[in-house]
Formats: sequence, C-alpha cells, structure tokens
Amino acid sequence: MVRIVFVAIALALAACATPASQSSAQDQFFANLEQLCGQSYAGRVVTNDSADAAFASQTLLMQVRACSASEIRIPFHVGENRSRTWVITRTSAGLRLKHDHRHEDGSEDVLTQYGGDTANSGSPTRQEFPADAFSQALFVENNIPQSVTNVWAVEVHPGTTFAYELRRENRHFRVEFDLSAPVAAPPPPWGAD
Repeated sequence: MVRIVFVAIALALAACATPASQSSAQDQFFANLEQLCGQSYAGRVVTNDSADAAFASQTLLMQVRACSASEIRIPFHVGENRSRTWVITRTSAGLRLKHDHRHEDGSEDVLTQYGGDTANSGSPTRQEFPADAFSQALFVENNIPQSVTNVWAVEVHPGTTFAYELRRENRHFRVEFDLSAPVAAPPPPWGAD
C-alpha cells in the first residue's frame, strides 16, 4: 500500500513538472515582451533569400503597441506599408502567434489571422509556432500550399535583439530589431491598438 501511494505521488509530481516548466519559460518569454511595451525599434532582414529583396530594401519598424495580461500586439511596418500586426496571445496550453493583415481602410485581408500555437515549452528567449489547421486550410485555399509547413519563431533577447523568423523547406526569412535603440514610429493608419 505504501508503495502504491509513493508511486502515485511520484507520478503526480512528474505530471506537474512539465506544465510548470512550460509555463515558466513561456511566462518569462511573455514578460520579456511586456518589457518592450510602448517602444518602437528599427530592424533589418538578416537572411539573404532573393524573395526578401523587397523587404530588405525598405525601412523596417516594429512597435510593441498594445499589451494586456493575455495579449501583445506588435505592428510591423515595411516602408510605408503598415498593414501587418503580429499578435501573441496566452492560451490555456501555451502561446499563440497570429498575423493580422489589414487593408488601408482597416478591413481584413483575405490572408489574415494565420499562425499557430507553441508545441513545446520553448525558452524564455525563443518560442516557435507551427502552422495550425486554420492556417494550413487558408494557405491551400489561396493557392500557397508550400506554406502549410510554416514554422514561425519569435525571439526576445532583452536589451539586444527582437527577431521574427519564418522557416519551411527551402525557405528561411529572419528580421532582427535592435532593442538597444528605441525609435519613434507613427501609429498604423487604421488604429491597430
């Protein structure tokens, strides 16, 4: 009987260990993001895929603009185009990244709200988001099936670098922002707050 109780306690403690470590890494990651709230940063493309030439030649800015205990919205400006916002949300199972794409009038683009949920605990400085079922269906419906295997990543290295990354077979895009030098940035025209 004592052995059964001991085994039950050991199993209960083991079951608690994984969510606690997952929560801890993701809580720290979210806290790292929250420290950036209200700030804007300049960035640059650090990968060399020819598909990214248009991005690489533009001024890139990110704003950690709207923060709550459960969601952080990060508009990403590419030159004069302010149509993109990264949205990181806490869920009951981890973190979620969505891409909110809008037209100049604020209406949603046909390719919007794609992204995914974390599949593991990640680390306090890096979280990965494989494409979810909604995103995969959206990509197929819009004739970009190569995107169904997308994995996005966001990194926050306090005081030095914020990075956004996209990976899939034969594709790697990464932009890095200098967290040591906040800059002024205009608000999105459609009020992504």
